[in-house]
Amino acid sequence: MPETRKIAAILVADIVGYSRLAGADEDRILARLRALRSDLIDPTIAVHHGRIVKRTGDGSLIEFHSVVDAVRCAIEVQNAMVERNAGVPEDRRIVFRIGIHLGDVVEESDGDLMGDGVNIAARLEGIAQPGAICLSEDAFRQVRARLDLAVNDLGEVQLKNIEQPIRVYSLEVGVPAEVKSATPTKPAAPEKAPAGLSPPDRPSIAVLAFQNIGGDPEQEYFADGITEDVITDLSKIGGLLVIARNSSFAYKGRAVDIRVVARELGVRSVLEGSIRRAGGRVRITAQLIDAETGGHLWAERFDRELSDIFAVQDEVTQRIVDALKIKLSPSEAARLDAVETTNSRAHDFFLLGRELLWGTIRNREAFGRSIDLFEKAIAEDPSYGEPFAGLAMAQILNWQFHWTDDWSQSLEKAERHVNLALQKSPQVAFVHYVASVFYLWKKDLDRSAVESDTALDLNPNFAQAHNARGIVNIYAGQPLAAVPHIEQAIRLDPLYKHQFIHFLGTAYLVAGKFEAAAALFKERIQLNPETDLSRAFLAVALGQLGEAEEAARVWRELMGINPKYSFAEHVGRLPFRNKADVDRLTDGLSKAGISG
Repeated sequence: MPETRKIAAILVADIVGYSRLAGADEDRILARLRALRSDLIDPTIAVHHGRIVKRTGDGSLIEFHSVVDAVRCAIEVQNAMVERNAGVPEDRRIVFRIGIHLGDVVEESDGDLMGDGVNIAARLEGIAQPGAICLSEDAFRQVRARLDLAVNDLGEVQLKNIEQPIRVYSLEVGVPAEVKSATPTKPAAPEKAPAGLSPPDRPSIAVLAFQNIGGDPEQEYFADGITEDVITDLSKIGGLLVIARNSSFAYKGRAVDIRVVARELGVRSVLEGSIRRAGGRVRITAQLIDAETGGHLWAERFDRELSDIFAVQDEVTQRIVDALKIKLSPSEAARLDAVETTNSRAHDFFLLGRELLWGTIRNREAFGRSIDLFEKAIAEDPSYGEPFAGLAMAQILNWQFHWTDDWSQSLEKAERHVNLALQKSPQVAFVHYVASVFYLWKKDLDRSAVESDTALDLNPNFAQAHNARGIVNIYAGQPLAAVPHIEQAIRLDPLYKHQFIHFLGTAYLVAGKFEAAAALFKERIQLNPETDLSRAFLAVALGQLGEAEEAARVWRELMGINPKYSFAEHVGRLPFRNKADVDRLTDGLSKAGISG
């Protein structure tokens, strides 16, 4: 039988300190392990419909069709081990670490499993505390409504040999149910917002991720997608400050106090809701809450055919506008009435592709799957421009990360998709934002500026577009003009400032304000300890400040993180218009005695 590719829940477990236990009394530990397998572990796996793929001494690789089954199996085993270890001297206890991930795997002809799905589960097991269960975000999303124990949100963690950071949750066995954020030792996303962000004078809102209550975890993307569409529609209104998806989704799966959310994000109102999709029907409930009083400004339930989903989104947006007493300009009203597609299948495929493209895992596999989903959306509705923009963005990312062998041709492919997206959806901010990113990397800074300005005209609350406009100013030789745009991106997406603060530091660095730049790069390193780019530019700033010894220390850290890093290659790819700006960067390294 040839190899097959599939999605599976993978559980990896091993014994903490097995070598020490075996060294003390190998015969006894092997006998105890055999007994545990026969009367606890194997029966529990069978009850929860698991398949033991292989065992490697003290470790096990187990496949489940359901994440729920995998987690229940892990909880049962860990609880049983707490009981069995009671009264056993600590140095003789058998304690398991467990990692669980839902992902793509390859099944070999002999039944063995390989691929990223297995590798991520194994890395999660490696960082789990003794007696704990670590879940990836993809796995946690499937089970969070069914958990009966406490969860620590560890934030984003850079797992060994896994390209992109992955958000990790640690389950605490035997503790009452709740979800809480721990102070992570690895870079966390989101980071904590400044305490007591002041709301603006104008109306402001955060839209929390709608809960998927239909019982089908595969519909999670649909609930997220509808929430994001509501955020996008509200963001088109210039008189309303709308918090970006990243920051509002940071509270997903957590029991939160609306007043705390509003204070952390600096808004006056919060929208929350739920979605139930079953067959050809969808039920959406939504409630708009005044963050100061906790009272309802508006609440409603919609029961519709799935084909009416776009009309429901429009109604939700209009009800919020009415409740907040916002007066729309004619152009804003027209943008809210615009419909990109009436094909629900095309919209479904686009939502799935967008979820993959902006997900925590960015690799060749995710790239290929997102391409396939965007192409399916286009096949359903060839006039739908956003999937073409999705294809373009995927190709831009491929050009940056070199996922495929023909990555060098990716900008050419992206250009075709950008042009089609602009032709088909000229009134969509996302399309112009992607065009702005494309023209930036083509080093056409004037066109990039036009596209980001157009995106912001269509969506004044588009944090990524504000950042893009700031980046264009940096590379065009107007770094201080970039500062207000990047600061506004941080205001709109306060829990994810690590995405933008590097560019804020770069603006001050290019402007010759080296102390301000150094402070910002240091803050970025605190927020994202694995960054190499911010360390490189910090070394430049320190060199310009005459702090050669500190610059050298930072550079050693950088090379420890990325031994292949090349400053010349890095800066050579950046689309600076003025050679003097590049020379200032190189000069900073030279003053620090560093050859990049």
